[in-house]
Amino acid sequence: MLLNDKVAVITGGAGVHGLGFATARAMAEQGAIIAILDLEHADPAGAAASLGGKHLGLVTDVTDKAACEAASAAVIKAFGRIDILINNAGITQAAQTLDITASDYDRILDVSLRGTLQMSQAVLPFMRQQKSGAIVCISSVSAQRGGGILGGPHYSAAKAGVLGLARAMAREFGPEGIRVNCIAPGLIETDIIQGKLSTERKQEIASTIPLARLGRASDVAGACVFLASDLSAYCTGVTLDVNGGMLIH
Repeated sequence: MLLNDKVAVITGGAGVHGLGFATARAMAEQGAIIAILDLEHADPAGAAASLGGKHLGLVTDVTDKAACEAASAAVIKAFGRIDILINNAGITQAAQTLDITASDYDRILDVSLRGTLQMSQAVLPFMRQQKSGAIVCISSVSAQRGGGILGGPHYSAAKAGVLGLARAMAREFGPEGIRVNCIAPGLIETDIIQGKLSTERKQEIASTIPLARLGRASDVAGACVFLASDLSAYCTGVTLDVNGGMLIH
């Protein structure tokens, strides 16, 4: 198995139809021990239990630095190491530039960008001790094309910030055996789009995509497994597009 006995921390991983949980399931199938981090109402403990008894679920708000550090310490206490971090937690908002308020901006960037930094800061000391680790940060096609289907400009800015942060961390920590890469998903059918796009609109969007369909959570999960495993041992600072050809550049 590709991830046998590796310990993987996945933020925003409790939603059963989300990218994080799909990644948790795919990694568990490849032999990883999973720690799912999410907000209390998302029930991370329940999500982890559904994968099997050896996995862990922790209530964690990635916008709270102390909570990130506490979660990392709990994972280390339970499993002794952290091999993989999937920075998946993020939120979006449909808004136009002139309608974005200061609180809107703070809310979107705090989860996607500050949360990525703070969770990385919480696990990196342990990875440095091990002299190994793989961090995968979830960005978005909207960061690359200047806007997406649902997210506003502040969402694009947050996800573009994730790209820059990940590349800088890749350069900084590569000499210590720690790889940092990004995935830029296109439009993926998860809970985040439910009720926001009609069937007709989804079909219209799919007709513009070379692979002629919207993405599935499993598409992103597979890319996460690749970037977390030794199959990508010589990849760092990479942005892997998972968008069906929505953006070819």
